Amino acid sequence: MTGVRHEVCDGVSYLTLDRPEALNALTPDMRERLIGLLERASADPAVRAVVLTGTGRGFCAGADLRGGAGTGERAAGDAAPVPGDGARVAGDVARVLRLGAQRLIAAVLDCEKPVLAAVNGTAAGLGAHLALACDLVLAAESARFIEVFVRRGLVPDGGGAYLLPRLAGPHRAKELMFFGDAVEAERAERLGLVNLVVPDAELTATARAWAARLASAPTRALALTKQLVNASLDTGRAAAFAAESWAQEINMTTRDAQEGLRAFTERRAPHFDGR
Repeated sequence: MTGVRHEVCDGVSYLTLDRPEALNALTPDMRERLIGLLERASADPAVRAVVLTGTGRGFCAGADLRGGAGTGERAAGDAAPVPGDGARVAGDVARVLRLGAQRLIAAVLDCEKPVLAAVNGTAAGLGAHLALACDLVLAAESARFIEVFVRRGLVPDGGGAYLLPRLAGPHRAKELMFFGDAVEAERAERLGLVNLVVPDAELTATARAWAARLASAPTRALALTKQLVNASLDTGRAAAFAAESWAQEINMTTRDAQEGLRAFTERRAPHFDGR
């Protein structure tokens, strides 16, 4: 058992963090399984959307700081590593972050299928960044987002300083990271961290409904759109326009694009098969 449940249903890959006794804190094994499943979803034409959620009271409490002691990898990402002999070498921390937490966040950002987070409870530290890296974020009313790093005397990692300013702006990002206060779901929605807040009892049904819509959409067009939006935040106008034109060029070779145009001329609803 890695603490991650997985099932594919109606074109949707459901990834469920399942360590409720630890608020779904991530172990290295859980991290590696998530990365593998996201990579598999990208490559599998039968998977057209991904949903990431948790069991119990927490979405994800961050890295499991008790996991992996003495192995050179104490945590999945938001703590410094301790080599087996107890001696830390310059570069160890950066290496663990690069190969651990940052690799996980990159797997979400780079997944070729839309990734939907259904945040069922507390999302703290790396857990918050895991949710915010997703393309769409649903939150239960009981959900909370916590930039917990400052409470431990740590610098935010797992892509936090990259993600938060792009979602909430630099001043709000600094406020959240400097104080480490819990952000309730409704305020997270106002800040732009969350797409929609729903009653706890409706989270699963809403996530499945959104996932079904994503799974019936033109999958390759969504992949190219995701890539364009993500890249636009790091490029100038000329590069963004060039990327857009080539994305459209590539997309016009897909069956879904041809079906969409044909359906328009025939005055009917399109049926996309994800290819």
